[in-house]
Amino acid sequence: MAPKIRIALSSDHAAIELRQIIATHIAAKGFEAVDIGPTSPESTHYPQHGEAAARLVASGDCTLGIILCGTGQGIMMAANKVKGIRCGVCADTFSAKMIREHNDANMLSIGARVVDETKALQIVDAFLGAQFEGGRHATRVDMIKALEG
Repeated sequence: MAPKIRIALSSDHAAIELRQIIATHIAAKGFEAVDIGPTSPESTHYPQHGEAAARLVASGDCTLGIILCGTGQGIMMAANKVKGIRCGVCADTFSAKMIREHNDANMLSIGARVVDETKALQIVDAFLGAQFEGGRHATRVDMIKALEG
């Protein structure tokens, strides 16, 4: 039996409940949810949580990552500072599918104050159900990688 695909999950305080729902959802679909928290509703700093999940993905410990904050924007910006990470914030399924197929995104960011639970799970499913198409898109992804220096 093939090993489960490990997916890093993290959020700030604004998205704890939705992150935990997503963790349960992806585990039910056969993925291994590596939920690194936080668990306390006390205010926390999204850059730390975005970086922590991104480092798990960049190191290869996890194949993909899903991160959340109020808008999805701040935590995504932090994750993208880690070399090797291509994270996009999505509020719709089309974008979630396209960031995997065309940009070879290895992380997804969601705004817990932007989309409801149903939409968030649809976005996650679209992201996880898509695969990088390669071809002309590989040239563009290589151009993005070259920007990392």
